[in-house]
Amino acid sequence: MLPFLFRSFRRLETKVHELNYLFWECTLRCNLACRHCGSDCFVSSKDQDMPLEDFLKALDTIPKQDRLTVVLTGGEPLLRPDIDKIGKEIRHRGYNWSMVSNGFFYTEEMHRRLMGSGMNALTISLDGIGDSHNWMRGTPKSFERALNAISIAAKEKRLDFDVVSCINKRNLPQLEEIYTTLLGLGVKRWRIFTIIPIGRAVQEPDLHLSNEEMVRLMDFIAEKRKKSSPMEVTFSCEGYLGKYEEKVRPVRYFCHAGINIASVLIDGRICACPNIDRDVFSQGNIYKDNLYEVWENKFQPFRNRDWTRKGICKDCRQFKNCLGGGMHNWHGDCSQVLSCHYRRTGNP
Repeated sequence: MLPFLFRSFRRLETKVHELNYLFWECTLRCNLACRHCGSDCFVSSKDQDMPLEDFLKALDTIPKQDRLTVVLTGGEPLLRPDIDKIGKEIRHRGYNWSMVSNGFFYTEEMHRRLMGSGMNALTISLDGIGDSHNWMRGTPKSFERALNAISIAAKEKRLDFDVVSCINKRNLPQLEEIYTTLLGLGVKRWRIFTIIPIGRAVQEPDLHLSNEEMVRLMDFIAEKRKKSSPMEVTFSCEGYLGKYEEKVRPVRYFCHAGINIASVLIDGRICACPNIDRDVFSQGNIYKDNLYEVWENKFQPFRNRDWTRKGICKDCRQFKNCLGGGMHNWHGDCSQVLSCHYRRTGNP
């Protein structure tokens, strides 16, 4: 799609702002201690799991929408003992539901339980081969468990399944090996993202690619997308990439946070993607506000991005295409975007 046509499409989507994905941060408990965690999760969290009944009350404020998917995230959703009931209650309301998992507890038995509860989509993380994945996840057996989970899910024809990988300095040399491994397991979609300095990642220099490494990653994805392959490789919606736009994604960059995506956080706050600065951009709270009314009438910082014209974005000629990058790229005092993907990928 030509850039000016895509901008028109984006404006229309923003005006309509149909809610397509609702993330529920159902727990902040996690069995791993990942170096890139944006939610700072631990095995024992100070935040109690949100009761299912509280979330369902918020969900029930939304008029029936056939295209809405509820996404369970955390923490690790499989630590919730009521995971079966959660899925069934969401499906009973006529919505699809999916889950983002580290795969550690994803066994054949768990797979049967989740499919029996109506799960229709799943994302599992794989952040390298062997020690590089375990280094990222902080647990020696994590790689083995993730591979097992991927092999189970990839065989399920009823499941919309993909693998997501955080590419960093340690696993960048393994790109081809990761690709071959996933292809051999029958994975159909591999989604790649990189890290910006938020959460634990601020203190982890090995997580952050140099500009040259970022270009190397873009070239790898572009090359894979040229070839006829049963597995599609895509780059995430982190930011505008200029000359790489049509080469590494099926569609042009568009941050859907607050436009088609909302979230209910562990303490009831209403935001967009869970990795967005919740202290700055939360729009309300389900314990005092009507979720759907908040969705319809708030989220203005997401739907009018003129406020991002500051710092390096102020006089950028590409602002009309980028709008300041992904919303998770604005943290703290929001004085400047944390990472400019357009500059980092060798654009003039």
